[in-house]
Amino acid sequence: MPLRVQPAPAPALRSVHAALGSPAGLRGDATPPGLRARAGSVRPDLSLPLHVLDGITASAGPPRTRLTGWRFLLRDAHGVAGAADAMLTADGWTFSHFCEGPFVASAETALRRAETLPVAYRPRLLSVPELYMLTLWLHTDTEADAADGSPAPADLLVPLAPAPPGIAAHRPHRVDGLLPLLTRRLVPPPLLGTPV
Repeated sequence: MPLRVQPAPAPALRSVHAALGSPAGLRGDATPPGLRARAGSVRPDLSLPLHVLDGITASAGPPRTRLTGWRFLLRDAHGVAGAADAMLTADGWTFSHFCEGPFVASAETALRRAETLPVAYRPRLLSVPELYMLTLWLHTDTEADAADGSPAPADLLVPLAPAPPGIAAHRPHRVDGLLPLLTRRLVPPPLLGTPV
């Protein structure tokens, strides 16, 4: 079933177009080399809101997410070439950086597979910085605004490659199954001899 992709804010998209069209643009020193080699032919394709998971180990209430930016997959005639991120600042949306690598390719793979699921979802990216983990978050509320919400128990999280050890990349997990596993990974076991 098709994913219900929410359009990125127009200023975020404009900031990415401006970065792609600037004299330094993709030819700048900070641009990843593979993406720099494809300069001139890439365009923003799909945009996904990028959330960070906060409070995963907090005992008070469910973990919350916060919108930190939008990631635009950049495509050329050969496929996805990389990504460009825009972030919200005090002055509005601004271009942040270009990136490439396994998370970008893995996101494209996960999105293709999500299109074949029998239920409609609103796709987002969800970062778990403590585990250096990025997931495709398939939100069941297809009308939700990109800036709102926290993962619902029936939402799916698809870990992108490379996933942390012991967690399979590209395998969809319900939130109520994966978050407890992640919490256990982040909470250190008690020291020997320490009362429990």
